Amino acid sequence: MTQAVVVPDAREETRARIEQAALDLFTAQGFEQVTIDGIADAAGISRRTFFRYVSAKADAVWGDFDAHVVRLEGMLAATAADQSVLTSICAAYVEVNDYAQADLPMLRQRMRLILTEPALQAHSQVRYAAVDRVVAAHVARRTGVTPDALVPRLVAVSTRAAATTAFEVWLADGRSSLGTVLHQAFDELAAGFPALR
Repeated sequence: MTQAVVVPDAREETRARIEQAALDLFTAQGFEQVTIDGIADAAGISRRTFFRYVSAKADAVWGDFDAHVVRLEGMLAATAADQSVLTSICAAYVEVNDYAQADLPMLRQRMRLILTEPALQAHSQVRYAAVDRVVAAHVARRTGVTPDALVPRLVAVSTRAAATTAFEVWLADGRSSLGTVLHQAFDELAAGFPALR
């Protein structure tokens, strides 16, 4: 019996090469000091090819974040009606951030840059807004209000803040699993911070 061999897509390989080259250069030299030409050279591609895969330096840090948001949206849409709204959001966040062990070094590198590089902070707000829209829309569907109402917006921002804080703690700790820290953050949030009582 033969086993099927999965051959990575050439486009995926090229994108991964660009992202890894960018992350390595940003980590070593600082985001502002690295040029697109430098990333292209390190990835073994032309400047023109770089722009076929990413539209800006910051996009190389975030990877295919749009697919991440689409996946989160799909998970939220598929939640059971009898599951509480907050529980469904927390479960989707944990699942969408369940990375293979082999992907964790690159994730650490990526998140360290996203969370600490001042030049990426404005770009982060645009990315976070996409997540907030998806979560607010889910809350709105489940509660019968509009996505721009107080509760959907508050839940979206609060759950994203919990996830971001979990990533920061995971990066600083170096021993805990990301899933464990995400669960801890969401448990505190869902229970109204029982640790403070």
